[in-house]
Amino acid sequence: MPEERKSFLLRIPPDLWKELEKWAADELRSVNGQIEYILRQAVEKRRRAQEKEE
Repeated sequence: MPEERKSFLLRIPPDLWKELEKWAADELRSVNGQIEYILRQAVEKRRRAQEKEE
């Protein structure tokens, strides 16, 4: 069964949006997919850092 997604409104400046569009296109993702990818990387990095502290 596919994973449910939580929708939310995100307001970002136009210059940041343009950078995300370029980055997403370079990696063959949608902007939404790119944002999710970046967030997943950040969460994993934080999780690894926390595990090292324990």
